[in-house]
Amino acid sequence: MKYRKKPVIIEAEVYRPGMEDGFEKDRSSGMCSLCQDSCKGCGHYKPYISTLEGKHYISEGDYIITGVKGERYPCKPDIFHMTYEPAEGE
Repeated sequence: MKYRKKPVIIEAEVYRPGMEDGFEKDRSSGMCSLCQDSCKGCGHYKPYISTLEGKHYISEGDYIITGVKGERYPCKPDIFHMTYEPAEGE
């Protein structure tokens, strides 16, 4: 069978610093010689949002969607634009 997603209006905006729930060290970047593991803005840490499925990492340009129950999750821009369109009258 095939199914169509029900039309539900969601809130979404492009990620900007301050929307994350926290940061986690990017293990591939090594140790930062300037901040000695305490800096959150040097690129050695990845921002994330805590979702029902666990931590989801955010990249620049991702959309942060607020679902029908107030849950938040990131969405890549290409997927967002294929899935969502502006709601009439909003």
